[in-house]
Amino acid sequence: MKQRDYYFDNAKFILIFFVVFGHLLRSFIEDNEMIYNVYKVIYTFHMPAFILVSGFFARGFNKKGYVMKIAKKLILPYFIFQLIYSIFYYFLYSKSTFTMDPLNPHWSLWFLISLFCWNIMLIGFSRIKAPIGLLIAFGLGLAVGYVDWISNYLSLSRTFVFFPLFLLGYHLTKDHIQTLTRPAFKVGALVTFAIVFLGFYFNPDIDYKWLLGSKPYSLMEAASISSMFTRLGFYLLSLLMVFSFLTIVPKKQYFFTDLGKNTLYVYLLHGFFVRTFRESEIQNFFHSPERILLLAVIALLLTLLLSSKYAAAIAQPLIEFKTSRINRLKNRFTAILRFYRRKLLSS
Repeated sequence: MKQRDYYFDNAKFILIFFVVFGHLLRSFIEDNEMIYNVYKVIYTFHMPAFILVSGFFARGFNKKGYVMKIAKKLILPYFIFQLIYSIFYYFLYSKSTFTMDPLNPHWSLWFLISLFCWNIMLIGFSRIKAPIGLLIAFGLGLAVGYVDWISNYLSLSRTFVFFPLFLLGYHLTKDHIQTLTRPAFKVGALVTFAIVFLGFYFNPDIDYKWLLGSKPYSLMEAASISSMFTRLGFYLLSLLMVFSFLTIVPKKQYFFTDLGKNTLYVYLLHGFFVRTFRESEIQNFFHSPERILLLAVIALLLTLLLSSKYAAAIAQPLIEFKTSRINRLKNRFTAILRFYRRKLLSS
């Protein structure tokens, strides 16, 4: 059990690193084909895997007060950060008028609304047998693309498009994960990543926007019957990549393992750094494929910083409406001061 706990914390930390890295890469995908291919590979699995893992841990939805609990956990931080990001963008882009649309999520905040909705939808779908429920969920994800008014508003498009992955994660068991992580499958998983990268490399016209799940088919210039099959193909690709990723996630404890518990902090806070980076002159330094590795190092350092206990302690009142982390740091700091004071007095 302890190994499996390490496993999921490792998975979450690695995934949030790829979220940060992918967002940093976004500025360069039009300039370099290699970067664009790496970007598309990342987007085939990083959020789909996050969503599947979230579904795996979605339990207790039949308990009394569950809806209010997840509303406090997800919806309140959403409104707070929607306001904070609106203020941030106002100053960042020097806009003449301040605007805030609470129902049109800024950038990465869509995940909070969708995660709340997925938990609510699970109340009904959990009563349906897994194969039937998954068929309905995938059917909704395919059909919703034909409804033009369903897009970024209230994150409705992503909610329906990615719900099948959340539901699939809910139906997975620890035995499924244990089977998936057998050493024999690891080589195949690495080969899959290589083949997908080559697939994007030799087919550069593949539009990354299909991986976002945020737009109706009409805005993808593909509002025909074939659009559904295109999305179905991306579903299959994402599932293959998600399971390949989960196969190669390490099970042992590493220096970053415990930080995997703080991924929500990284997710909500990294946007301030990424958006500032995109508007600065610094990004011009990275306009060459050789510097992707340096950008990856920056993404790793930023992920480590924002998932640290210090960043979490500072941000906890805004995200969890608690001060327990900062109180622990204060108590630890006080204990250290007392220790050295006694040491000085005894000497």
